[in-house]
Amino acid sequence: MKIAVLKEQRPYEARVALTPEVAKKLKDQGHEVWVEKEAGAASSIPDTAYTEVGATIFTTLKEGLGGAQVLLKVQAPLSESSRNELEGLPEGATVIGLLSPHTYRSEMAQYNAKKLKTFSLEMVPRITRAQSMDVLSSQSNLAGYRAVIEGASLFDRAFPMMMTAAGTIAPARVLVLGAGVAGLQAIATAKRLGAIVSAFDVRAAAKEQVESLGATFISVDAPTSGEGAGGYAKEMDDDYKKRQAEKITETLKSQDIVITTALIPGRPAPLLVTEEMLSVMKAGSVIVDMAVESGGNCASSKLGEVITTPRGVKIVGYANLPSRISRDASALYARNVMHFLTLLMSKDGKDLAPDPEDEIVKATLLTQEGATVHPHFQEK
Repeated sequence: MKIAVLKEQRPYEARVALTPEVAKKLKDQGHEVWVEKEAGAASSIPDTAYTEVGATIFTTLKEGLGGAQVLLKVQAPLSESSRNELEGLPEGATVIGLLSPHTYRSEMAQYNAKKLKTFSLEMVPRITRAQSMDVLSSQSNLAGYRAVIEGASLFDRAFPMMMTAAGTIAPARVLVLGAGVAGLQAIATAKRLGAIVSAFDVRAAAKEQVESLGATFISVDAPTSGEGAGGYAKEMDDDYKKRQAEKITETLKSQDIVITTALIPGRPAPLLVTEEMLSVMKAGSVIVDMAVESGGNCASSKLGEVITTPRGVKIVGYANLPSRISRDASALYARNVMHFLTLLMSKDGKDLAPDPEDEIVKATLLTQEGATVHPHFQEK
């Protein structure tokens, strides 16, 4: 097969869908690997690293996409007049990436116009067999780490307790809102840096995980479970939200750094830190809003910006945190993609022959043969 990899062009994106490590594995299986010029440059991967493992570097979309059976992407392909990443693809080709179907729902009409078979990797189910393909977990892990590093870089004090001849420096206090994959990594990173860490999550099951990392779990009694499909958090009722807000407000008064990670799949991010809550925080404290691309967990966060409130609280709205650690993010993404490709391949590894009854295939397949097949995105 001819497998094409493009240089990502969407804002804030520095990752590449395929690394030389994985390109070599595909070449060893007999596939052609075509990589757009400087596709890996933002992740410190030069073109020569690809050519050394047998990949071909191309400069025009027509050259790279012509005859390609597979297009590997990090984000959804562009279909603009200035750069159309679908136009040169043969009819019936396969596109694999984080296609963000909730955000780019209108793009599916263009996939169907070319009868493309598209797989959206954020839809990989959270089952044991799919762990090696779980792009969201691998990227969220890095994002949680990076969020703490970003917060620490803007915080004007040290994280650990320090005892010196000049006196003792108290450790920083860190609050993590949302204890999913990103939140747990944020907790672990903040603990390693020496902070006193607390965490909150609507899922009671998160308590054991939080405490196993040495953090304090902040709980709010709930009449129903806060866990939804796939282990993700679900939206809670108004009474719970009121008690949650009171608890968070009281906790924020003593915190130095707050990392917010709460997301609900296919929905706007829940608002956890209101303007009123910001008013009780200490001057010099920092909030890193990891949900800013989905509307934000913090009332004042702005996409791609760091703002400072009148009370001196810094609010970090950096988009796409995995891209701020792009070399490792690309490496993990490419390995996830390789495992996913292996699932789709025929037994001899020469072509794609996905099993239509496989639960991972069914969960990730958006379009094929000119029709939208994923039940969540079909026209009602």
